[in-house]
Amino acid sequence: MEVIPVIDIKNGQVVHAQGGRRDSYRPIQTPLSPTSEPADVAAGLLRLAPFRHLYIADLDAIEARAPNDAAIRSIAESVPSVELWVDNGIAGAEAASAWLKRWPHSLVIGSESQHDTQTIASLRDEPRVLLSLDFRSDVFQGPAALLEDPALWPARVIVMTLARVGAAAGPDIQRVSAIVTRANRRAVFGAGGVRHGADISALKTIGAAGVLVATALHTGALTRSDIQRYAQP
Repeated sequence: MEVIPVIDIKNGQVVHAQGGRRDSYRPIQTPLSPTSEPADVAAGLLRLAPFRHLYIADLDAIEARAPNDAAIRSIAESVPSVELWVDNGIAGAEAASAWLKRWPHSLVIGSESQHDTQTIASLRDEPRVLLSLDFRSDVFQGPAALLEDPALWPARVIVMTLARVGAAAGPDIQRVSAIVTRANRRAVFGAGGVRHGADISALKTIGAAGVLVATALHTGALTRSDIQRYAQP
């Protein structure tokens, strides 16, 4: 079981994500960092525990605006030992392949950004590609075949329940469990709603490989001992 901190970037700043309502996100205020600069927040997170991965959501790129490449580079430079998982809304196979050639990090293919299954089908065997299965409430975001055909999934799959992001509503145990059952030994990561260590334990019990967390880290609801316990390899 692994804890993966989430950094949401908008207009070059780290923002506090809540409920998937991206137009309302504001720069984060956190005791972990003196500013909302991405490099400062990343460094603050790494002072909590030896996290191996950081999930970066480039919200501007996801919504087809100019990408926050400079901010992502600043994170990479501030925490060089950490693997970044970057979701930037890429929807085409050529664009994804070009990104993987330019960057040494891992690319998250978000289902909400896909028009068909061609991109993930062409890259599912690429070890630096993850698939995020995105949901708003009970509605899957993206081509139905991405959800219905596990053979399309790469080795790492994220189950993202957007309405629970930043809402302290608890993780979507039922949905994550259903994906774990169908994943055929792929590593499945829950995202959205984690409040405390007990939620992480619940996800571990159903077979999740890890969990993406943001708000609970910044509020301290997920304690240092919780984080250190689950952040170990």
